[in-house]
Amino acid sequence: MIQIQKKWKINDAYVPYVNDTTRIQIFFGGSSSGKSVFLAQRAINDLINGGRNYLIARNTGRTNKGSTFNELRQVIAEWDLDQLFKINKSDLTITCRNGYQAVFCGLDDVEKIKSMRPAKGVFTDIWLEEATESHYDDYKKLTKRLRGLAGLHKRITLSFNPIFRTHWICREFFGGFGNSDNQYRDEGLSILRTTHKDNRFLDPEDRKALEDETNEYYYNVYTLGEWGVLGSVIFTNWTTADLSGYRDAFGTHDIGLDYGYTNDPSALIKMAIKEKNLYVTHELYEYGLTNDLLAQKIIPIAQKEIIRCDPSEPKSTQELRGYGLNTISARGGPGSVNYGIQYLQQFNIIVDKRCQNWINEATIYQWETNKDGEVLNKPVDKNNHAMDASRYGVSGRIKLQPRKRGSFNRDSLGLSA
Repeated sequence: MIQIQKKWKINDAYVPYVNDTTRIQIFFGGSSSGKSVFLAQRAINDLINGGRNYLIARNTGRTNKGSTFNELRQVIAEWDLDQLFKINKSDLTITCRNGYQAVFCGLDDVEKIKSMRPAKGVFTDIWLEEATESHYDDYKKLTKRLRGLAGLHKRITLSFNPIFRTHWICREFFGGFGNSDNQYRDEGLSILRTTHKDNRFLDPEDRKALEDETNEYYYNVYTLGEWGVLGSVIFTNWTTADLSGYRDAFGTHDIGLDYGYTNDPSALIKMAIKEKNLYVTHELYEYGLTNDLLAQKIIPIAQKEIIRCDPSEPKSTQELRGYGLNTISARGGPGSVNYGIQYLQQFNIIVDKRCQNWINEATIYQWETNKDGEVLNKPVDKNNHAMDASRYGVSGRIKLQPRKRGSFNRDSLGLSA
């Protein structure tokens, strides 16, 4: 047994769950509550001392690498345990010197999951991070990987911010969990709700930002950690599907780019329109990309097709053109946001299940409300980078409406050159 207890940076709320063996464990609540950090610490402890193998999943493998994989790597580095672990960045495995492993995967590759085996023994633990991203059927398929003799209690752990009350997780597990409850436990299920107030390691500025949130939905979900109620969602005309068989066969596409860097991601959305269907086929959604790196990421997706970019940054658009991309500024100006939204609302939108960030944003993209709860004709300008990129991508298709006198009023449509 390797003694690492002194290395833990653990909040009091999580202490009872270090060695908890309840079959299904749910850790949910507000942002910055420390739940993912705790679960990463528990996983490393279990690999060393618990004789456990972990299958750690998110809805897409790409997002898993940048979240849970790095969380475990950070714990290893902070605890000065590099000599005990072999980290394989290409296979996304972390192997302890004793042979026990954490294997990382995405639910977007079900066939690969079926063939996954740890190097030693069987999987004893499944951790599904950002579980609200996943579909019920994919969750059920994932749980089938907990099989075989292990000599230990097997566990399924879900962690997430609560999105909306109609989600399958809420229906499946929260029947006995009251609105004011922070904990629940029965023979096969434990639930813990935490918020930033439970995290003593949080930066005061981050805590203040959460408490200063003015949007009611975001405050309830991300500050209070409560299941949200969305009555003013903008896009309800979309479904998800596996487009892998034909997402590259449309020929021509509408592509939009929203610029970001440190606090906001750069978001590229590639779409195809066929009659009344709009297919969201590809996305790029990354932080910290300078324009040269952004161009390298975009080229395999866009090739030589036109990319309509955020009109507020013409300099970046010109710079990307210098790297060989066919970039132009999207139409902007007053009214362009609502006209873009209205144009997208006329389609049946079919989203490839790999475009997880588009799905995440569309799920909570909503109209603003005033202090009396009345819905305003203005979208909440938050977590909308993929949404903006989608508007930019189709802006060239929006037809100008003639004025009664027979001329075109470009400015009123927000489509000024």
